Amino acid sequence: TWPTMHITQLNHECLLHLFSFLDKNSRKSLAKTCLQMLRVFQDPLLWPVLNFHSPAELKKDNFLLGPALKYLSICWHSQQVKVCNIEDWLKNTFQKDFCYKHEKTVSDFLLQVCDRCPNLLSLTLSGCGHVTDDCISLLLQSCPRLETLELENCVRVTDGTLAAAALHGRALRTLRLDFCRNVTRSSLQGLRERRPAVALSAERSANMIPDSKPGKRFLLEKAARKAVQL
Repeated sequence: TWPTMHITQLNHECLLHLFSFLDKNSRKSLAKTCLQMLRVFQDPLLWPVLNFHSPAELKKDNFLLGPALKYLSICWHSQQVKVCNIEDWLKNTFQKDFCYKHEKTVSDFLLQVCDRCPNLLSLTLSGCGHVTDDCISLLLQSCPRLETLELENCVRVTDGTLAAAALHGRALRTLRLDFCRNVTRSSLQGLRERRPAVALSAERSANMIPDSKPGKRFLLEKAARKAVQL
């Protein structure tokens, strides 16, 4: 018969391998059992990949941000995302209060990524309706190795993100902007010309109606009607 071995008898490398099969909550629970497990949890090498499914998960203490992080995704697939996608000037009081509780959560988290994760290779954001061009621009500057940037249903992303990608995305190889209604066809074409090596896709983005205040929207609709008449 094989001799019984307690988990604490394994060396650090073996424990790292075992921890890699656990989700964030399980890793945190195991880290509370003893100092040896805590040291494994706190090893940056354990955290090359982080996946989150809601802004609330970003505020938990069950993960570690560090220079080993290479692949990050924050994908919020929920009916609540629709509230974030409503134009600010159309939101009622309830909707504004809902957004106020989390509107800076993802941006603040990405600022931490800028400070701690210079080796990031891939970032995916989906349903993050409050992330702005400035935040994406800073991340491109702070993570010069970023190769893949995928943004889906991020309504505050505009042509400014495309300009930042052209200026700072030196390592960028893939840029996806799907259902980002505030980017324009001309800026997409401009990025293609400036960065022909970047694989660029924008499904249902440049063809969508961009946000505009009522006065501006009226002028846009009036111009569109005149163009149709002509």
